Amino acid sequence: EDRTNASVMETLLTDKIDGEVMDAAGAGLKVISNYAVGFDNIDVDAATARGIPVGNTPGALTDATADFAFALLMSAARRIPESNRFVRDGRWKTWGPMLLLGTDIQGATLGLVGFGRIGKAVARRATGFDMRVIYYDPNEKPDPAIKATPVDFETLLEESDFVSLHTPLTPDTRHLIDAEALSRMKRTAVLINTSRGPVVDMDALYEALRDERIFAAALDVTDPEPLPTDHPLLTLDNLVIAPHIASASHTARGNMAWMAANNLIAGLKGERLPHCVNPQVYG
Repeated sequence: EDRTNASVMETLLTDKIDGEVMDAAGAGLKVISNYAVGFDNIDVDAATARGIPVGNTPGALTDATADFAFALLMSAARRIPESNRFVRDGRWKTWGPMLLLGTDIQGATLGLVGFGRIGKAVARRATGFDMRVIYYDPNEKPDPAIKATPVDFETLLEESDFVSLHTPLTPDTRHLIDAEALSRMKRTAVLINTSRGPVVDMDALYEALRDERIFAAALDVTDPEPLPTDHPLLTLDNLVIAPHIASASHTARGNMAWMAANNLIAGLKGERLPHCVNPQVYG
């Protein structure tokens, strides 16, 4: 097979790759390798129709993302960023028994929306805090090695002290956390999102936080990204926010680069991708 006109595409989660982009790359496009585990930025159906395998980097960022989700959970629960600002703004004048009271983590109920690799890793971390773990994921079977109980979505929202999102972005999960879902959560609950921004309706979240219908939210992902500096969410003290850095550890990003490169090389050689999201291209 003549490979003189072969081309490859390595993409970031910020690159929107549709059929038009694929066609512009030419008939020699052999592989699209996404430097991410999620692939909602790529029109996978369009790639499959053109016989182009699409690769991703599952597993490489599981532990880094789970660590960060738990860091966000703890930061929001114990109001750490807010406390940091309080001191830096010169407002710390004395100690007081009611100063910056947070919500308890030990013994609380953690609800995981999505029980894939990252959800399971967060559940394992929660056991060290004696948390009760429940999860909603119609696609995952219980894991006997992890103490976690499957529940329906409504039960999860109503019983959880912390709701942490670990689901891919699909048409079914877009705005999964909307005004209705937020209204079912406890007033003392914290929402954590390290999945994809559009899983949460940002306007509904703003209203719930502003009106203190939930205790706090901690976001690594937003809709849009980056979040405009004049977005009303950024006026709130009960929001912790980070610039999509849950996988930003040296180890995770190095492993992601290695996996993405291996997908590229395999595609260029005409070999099966080590990590392919549309294996049906192989017939």
